[in-house]
Amino acid sequence: MELQTNDTKTTICIKNMVCPRCIRIIKEQLTLLNLPVIEVHLGHVDLERPLEPAEKGKVKEFLSDYGFELLEERKAKLVEQIKTLIIDAVHYKEEQIASNYSTYLAQTIGKDYSTLSHAFSSMEGITIEKYIILQKIEYIKAQLDYEELSLGEIAYKLHYSSLSHLSKQFKAVTGFTPSEYKKLQVNGRNSLDAVSQ
Repeated sequence: MELQTNDTKTTICIKNMVCPRCIRIIKEQLTLLNLPVIEVHLGHVDLERPLEPAEKGKVKEFLSDYGFELLEERKAKLVEQIKTLIIDAVHYKEEQIASNYSTYLAQTIGKDYSTLSHAFSSMEGITIEKYIILQKIEYIKAQLDYEELSLGEIAYKLHYSSLSHLSKQFKAVTGFTPSEYKKLQVNGRNSLDAVSQ
């Protein structure tokens, strides 16, 4: 079922949208289906009206072909919203979030953090905190591979208290220090939508 936000606009939630390329694919495919797209964001699409049953079937089919999924259950939508906000904050936002992640998620979603934490843990089998750490590690791996930022810049962007804290957390998750990972050219990156699996 779509999330109805007002009488004319409908929002549908889509699983596994994790990057700008995903947004482009979804937008192109919905346009090819002649659906009334208002805007496409990470994790959801705003439409001018609810989908007709036949349209919903076509949307589900194309989403499946591209590795996406239409979310219809409320808890699944909430968990996907949490994941999308974390991925966006860690990988794509240029500016740092102004508060800690628990406050950021609770304020952005409009639910208390304990509700978010319980829903996430029960569906994903890990805590939100662990998921954030895993996303940070994927970001660090990408930066080490691309050599775009120094470790100090990475630590600052990801809210690490020190370079030492970043290195310890990286080694705890990967088994390598950042310098070992870079020197050995370990190919240990995961797709963002598979980080908790």
